[in-house]
Amino acid sequence: MTIRPGIARTNNKPAMRIPISTFKERIVPRWIIARTWLSHERRAGVSPAIPPPTADLGRQDACPALFPTPTRLPRSWPGFFLAAAVLLLCFSRVSSLRAETILLTGATVHTVSGPTLTPGQVLITDGKIEAVEKTIKTKADKVVNLDGQHLYPGLIAASTSLGLVEINAIRATRDASEVGEYTPDVEAWAAVNPDSELIPVARANGITHFLPVPSGGIVAGQSGLMVVDGWTTEDMTVRKPVALHVFLPGMELNTAPKAEFKDKSKWKSFEDQAKERREKIKALEDFFEEARAYAKAREAGGKNGLPAKNVIPAWEAMIPYVRGARPVMVHADDERQIKSAVQWAATNSFKIILAGARDAWKVAGLLATNKIPVIFERIYNQGSDLSSTPARDTYRSDVYFAAPETLRKAGVKVVFSGGLGGDAAATIRNLPYAAAQAAAFGLPEEEALKGITLYPAEILGAADRIGSIEPGKEATIFAADGNILDIRSNVKRMWIGGKEVSLESRHTRLYEKYKARPQVK
Repeated sequence: MTIRPGIARTNNKPAMRIPISTFKERIVPRWIIARTWLSHERRAGVSPAIPPPTADLGRQDACPALFPTPTRLPRSWPGFFLAAAVLLLCFSRVSSLRAETILLTGATVHTVSGPTLTPGQVLITDGKIEAVEKTIKTKADKVVNLDGQHLYPGLIAASTSLGLVEINAIRATRDASEVGEYTPDVEAWAAVNPDSELIPVARANGITHFLPVPSGGIVAGQSGLMVVDGWTTEDMTVRKPVALHVFLPGMELNTAPKAEFKDKSKWKSFEDQAKERREKIKALEDFFEEARAYAKAREAGGKNGLPAKNVIPAWEAMIPYVRGARPVMVHADDERQIKSAVQWAATNSFKIILAGARDAWKVAGLLATNKIPVIFERIYNQGSDLSSTPARDTYRSDVYFAAPETLRKAGVKVVFSGGLGGDAAATIRNLPYAAAQAAAFGLPEEEALKGITLYPAEILGAADRIGSIEPGKEATIFAADGNILDIRSNVKRMWIGGKEVSLESRHTRLYEKYKARPQVK
């Protein structure tokens, strides 16, 4: 809790203003002690040397020992005992202000980064995990019994439109894209709606963090990692920026004959389509070349080498990416797109993450050789929407269910997500079931769980804080009544940064509302 200067807050009570001069002159604490023997002095005919109490008293008055000043001791034993009682109260208040310790016990602890403890205990201190053991002997302020439940680290949706799109059919609720093809200075986290009804729905199924991705152009902008609890976007933003998002131009050719086009002017020959594709790729390469030249100019001239009038926000945003300090997330599905992206990254020494990755299983060896992690979004969302039909009718029906295991065997780090767009944002709550489907088709369950917890934390640069249950990390965890990869399991409790959060959502409110509807007589 942050307290502004001159403001004090008591537990669960409105804030009260206290003149700062009161504390500087140490009037308030002296009065607290003096009040215990004030009547005695009056009976003795002594004029009180302490000014009358100030009307505005706050938290700081709870402990006079924090403001030691020369004060006359009481002249009677009753007054002395009253003063001692006040001091005891002071020390009890001070002890209550220390960090609270919480012990979660009885649950099966899925640490993800280590062995599963059945059962195990987790000790939380000041919002961080202090210990994870089979048995912890340290005495805690609060013990939470989770017998029969499963404890997991918070799930991470690594590429999503959650918070940027509310109702896909209503334009006013869509803020996922910006005008223009090249907008690297766009910051997607600033556009997230903290009051989105979709965020609590995702939270209710174990998702604690998400990466809102901008779209609309070729270089669409930057993303930041956000938590699903907070009043404002500033409260919710955990790390910014995380990655730059590049949407490669499509490589496919439209083979439809001119006679099938309603607007004949839109028909293009194969040569024209190929030429247009080459021009788009060349424009992308030129854009990064110009960004690199700008970065070199800045470096040559020092921090303030360029005049203020020549500092361009778009180029400034590009500097850490062309230098390789931050990753570029390339969104590509087609095999030719993926090969082009890998070659482009290798040529320019860019650090990239492949998202979408529909055909990544075809070039698994190439991705593994270049150590490129994959955010696989095509378990269910196999096209550009929620279509469940494979891209080609010659493929097996389970080709995308088995693709993550193909990638894993080749040595590729696989992360799961639901894709971009309004429909995908509304169904991102099903993230654990995408991992479960891959597990059903060969992927080891441990790897499936890592694909929605530890691996996304690693590729997004937050593995030191979240992604697993281990000492030193944030206590962002949840308890479920079964295996989270089992669709029958339900999330029962959740802690974000050691603070328990509500699992209420629009879904639960409607359930309670209609459960209490009048019965037909």
